[in-house]
Amino acid sequence: MDIDTAVVLAAGEGTRLRPLTRNRPKPMLPAANRPILEHVFDALVDAGVEELIAVVGYKRDRVQDHFGPTYRGVPVTYAIQHKQLGSGHALLQARDSVDGPALVLNGDRLIDAGTVEAVAETFSQSGNATMSVVERQDTSRYGAVQVRDGYITDLVEKPREGDYRLINGGVYAFSPDIFAAIQDTPRQAGELALTDTLATLVDEERVRGVEVDGMWVDATYPWDLLIVAREVLARGRVVESARREQVWIADSARVHNEAVLQGPVVVGPDCEVGPDAVIGPDTALGRTVTVGANSVVQNSILDADTRVDPGSTLLDTVTGQDVHLGATTVVPGGPADVQVGTRIFEDQRLGAVIADRTRARGDVSFTPGSLVGPNVTLDAGVTVRGNVREDSEVTR
Repeated sequence: MDIDTAVVLAAGEGTRLRPLTRNRPKPMLPAANRPILEHVFDALVDAGVEELIAVVGYKRDRVQDHFGPTYRGVPVTYAIQHKQLGSGHALLQARDSVDGPALVLNGDRLIDAGTVEAVAETFSQSGNATMSVVERQDTSRYGAVQVRDGYITDLVEKPREGDYRLINGGVYAFSPDIFAAIQDTPRQAGELALTDTLATLVDEERVRGVEVDGMWVDATYPWDLLIVAREVLARGRVVESARREQVWIADSARVHNEAVLQGPVVVGPDCEVGPDAVIGPDTALGRTVTVGANSVVQNSILDADTRVDPGSTLLDTVTGQDVHLGATTVVPGGPADVQVGTRIFEDQRLGAVIADRTRARGDVSFTPGSLVGPNVTLDAGVTVRGNVREDSEVTR
């Protein structure tokens, strides 16, 4: 691969994924039992990238502390976006670290090495700006594109459903000229969007489009994390050793002989699963998770240091870090109507999102679609409905 540098944009919060992003940036949320950004770095390293430049901003210490100066032997440089003023502005922060052609991509979207290689190869053929293009039945959530003779002819943000079949896949290759083009782009509401710069280049017939069909999974809303986990588990993109088909257990994990693991499932380092617990399918236990006896955890992601006491049932559930759910906690699973900000999303497969350091004192029930903020205390016997603000205490 002729391009050996990649700039990964990982500075944003991901407000639509609150409350999970209250304490960390979106790229550090779990894709199964590893951060999304780790999977992105894997794809780049597997494709032959020799230098990683991460643009960080919101809660940037969570990225820098996790990865440090290298990843899988590849050096990692950090560029800081102090204020989140758009994707184009984020890319500008990496200017001093880039001295040749570079791949550019988001740090919060799962892709594979084949996509990276296809974009790099297409760029090398012409030297023109290049973007990946992905076919999707529903393009209304994304930026749609039209392609003719290998060139992008139109970019449309949030198109009407059914009008387009291709979307912007978010993996780019640019020459250093992209930085001047961004600086020449007018700001919108004080922000510089990379897509605005691309729209100008498209008008000048200077952007190649390469259609790819590899992994492409985007986490925009809380329930998307369950979809991301299913995709990762289905492809076996976990680091633990497999005990049997579609069941991965870390060497340091302790799983009781009478527990049942239904693949695909991953049990992370230092986890403990009690007798007669049922884990999976489509479930990921992060580092140091404890699941007590006679509990059921299915289609769920339990992040690091989560503790589930005996007799609990969690379906379609996402927990943050250091969550403690007391005995006989029940999350019945979706579908549900979920409120994100001021919008209501109907019929989503989501039981509950329970953010960092929340405590449920036992016999707590969650109605489907509940979003619980960090540092919440739920007294014994309460029923949680809708959204609960951080630092709250819910009593009977």
